Formats: sequence, C-alpha cells, structure tokens
Amino acid sequence: MERMVDLKLQASNDTLYTVLDAIEAHLTKCGCPKSVQTEILVAVEELYVNIASYAYGDKKGEAAVQMDVLGDPGRCRVTLIDHGMPYNPLEKEDPDITLSAEERGIGGLGIYMVKQTMDHVEYRYENGCNILTIEKGIGPEENACG
Repeated sequence: MERMVDLKLQASNDTLYTVLDAIEAHLTKCGCPKSVQTEILVAVEELYVNIASYAYGDKKGEAAVQMDVLGDPGRCRVTLIDHGMPYNPLEKEDPDITLSAEERGIGGLGIYMVKQTMDHVEYRYENGCNILTIEKGIGPEENACG
C-alpha cells in the first residue's frame, strides 16, 4: 500500500488548500464519488483549521497530514498529527442541536459534524503528538489506487 498523501507543513490557514487539493486529487484518482469526497474534505478542513488555530496557541508549529486508501471496498484514512497542546476533541460533549444557535453557544459543531459524517474517528496522544484519524468508505477501489 502506497501512502497517497504525506505532507508536513506549517499549521496555518494559509496551508489549508495545499492539504485539501492533495487529498482531493488522490480521491478523484481513486474514483471516489464527489459526495463522499465532499464529506472527507469538509471533515479535514474542520480538523486542520482547529490545529492551525488552537494547537500551538500564539506560537507557530507544524502539522502532518497523511492519507491512505485501504482495502476493497476502498476506505479513505486521513491522519492529522501535531505537536501542540494535548487535546482530545472527541471528549467534548456533543452540542444539543435541538437548541437555537443563541441558546447553544459557539463551538462544538465542527467536531460533531466530523463524528456524524465519518465512519470512524479516533484520537490518541503519543510521543508528544496529537494524532487524530478519520476513516470513510469510498466504494470499490479503482486499479489506480491498488
């Protein structure tokens, strides 16, 4: 299995489209349906922006983004790694989406959306790194990916 995307870059909103473009290009090459691509890209955007905005506080830091396509039927696995402050977003309580935006307050919808749209979401803190992995089924692999 070949790693389809393996990026290390400064964690900033300026590098977001480098990440999204690389993932989209490989999902397209694999024949991933556009609707599934959109779900994966929105989830990666949410997670990457959180790293860029919060992981390092006022300092600059690096993020790594890895994407693999596994198995048949294919599954896309994206792993985001940073050396920022330890933080498990999966421990945050899900927002009460029955409340209005004013009643609910700010924050929490992004990770909730990621958990709802991905097939699997996992966090671990290892060797000074936050490691967040998401997986989503993308259908049968094309020969270009296997």
